[in-house]
Amino acid sequence: MASDNSPSRSWNLIDLGAAAAVLLAVGGVVWSPKLSGAVASATGSMQPVTVTVDVRGVPAADPASILKSAESEGKVAIVIRNQPHGSVAIERVIPLERRLTILTPDGRIVTAPDPNQKTFGSFDGRFVLKGEGRKTSGGVVFGNQTIKIGAPVELEGATFRFNGTVTDLKVGPS
Repeated sequence: MASDNSPSRSWNLIDLGAAAAVLLAVGGVVWSPKLSGAVASATGSMQPVTVTVDVRGVPAADPASILKSAESEGKVAIVIRNQPHGSVAIERVIPLERRLTILTPDGRIVTAPDPNQKTFGSFDGRFVLKGEGRKTSGGVVFGNQTIKIGAPVELEGATFRFNGTVTDLKVGPS
């Protein structure tokens, strides 16, 4: 006579570890930034975003060639809070002029272009970038990172790598 006693299944440490690994993998897929970006694109919550980044005082032998190079490339790689975003289209690059401000003895304030800018070359420019993002309660999510005015970003092209600061942010068609 065979007994009908089937052995009961007990969970050992290896089974619990495997179950935890499977749950972590499922959680990682559900909360992954790329998937949430894909879901946002599919649901239509992505909107055009215009980000303005100012780069000031970068030593350069030929600032004009950097400006031309950036405009001809038409895109830059952007890093937000040490997280690579990918490439973003350049709408335009605006050269910024350094100015000196002087207080005269009679109390007037006089400004003039900095004459040293031609002698000691430095690049000062405003990058206007176009991409897609979504507006949330915590700000604008651009490249899976929340971006706000004042946030430090890094821009990289074929011939340059700049650290800059976000100075303007517009969501929606402009």
